[in-house]
Amino acid sequence: MSRTGTLNLVAELLDDPRITAIGLLSETFIGLSARFAAQFAGQKLSPVEFEVLMRLARSPGHELRMTDLAAQTSLSTSGVTRVVDRMERDGLLRRRACPTDRRSSYAGVTNAGMTKLTDTLPGHLALIEEWFTGQLTPAELDQLLSLLRRVRDAVNPCATAGVPERGGVCDPDDPDNEPDTDPDAEADEPETLSAR
Repeated sequence: MSRTGTLNLVAELLDDPRITAIGLLSETFIGLSARFAAQFAGQKLSPVEFEVLMRLARSPGHELRMTDLAAQTSLSTSGVTRVVDRMERDGLLRRRACPTDRRSSYAGVTNAGMTKLTDTLPGHLALIEEWFTGQLTPAELDQLLSLLRRVRDAVNPCATAGVPERGGVCDPDDPDNEPDTDPDAEADEPETLSAR
């Protein structure tokens, strides 16, 4: 193929709406993340610490198994261990042993962690409204949520691991990407990064 032919092919591929869609999603995420990070810094939280607090606070009993927390976040199991260690030292989280699996433990939000969330959420919600949901009508937001859930469930089926409606534990190495229906089953801790 000639250089001109190659350039034309590249130009055609770069103009593909799939490239545009993923680019817009990435640019939106980067822009929102930058705005959120500044607000979190004012609360002496990193974006990852906020994500961990939110995931735990929104979970039954305000806790998750460490493996499920890793599956729901952008962290590896070793990464989630480091973050939980730091947040436990700061009094925001507590850890407890899993009664059915000696190899596993739970991370949970403390009263201090809930207070930190209570202090952080009003400003965070204001930023979400100003820069994200406020840009959409209620019908558009409902449609976007439905579409994002569909894509999220396809690319990150473990994002809701540990949440009862998902059926228990999710093994990201399972070729079917289906959660294990036995919540007491022993699951190997994945060492891969979860999709964000």
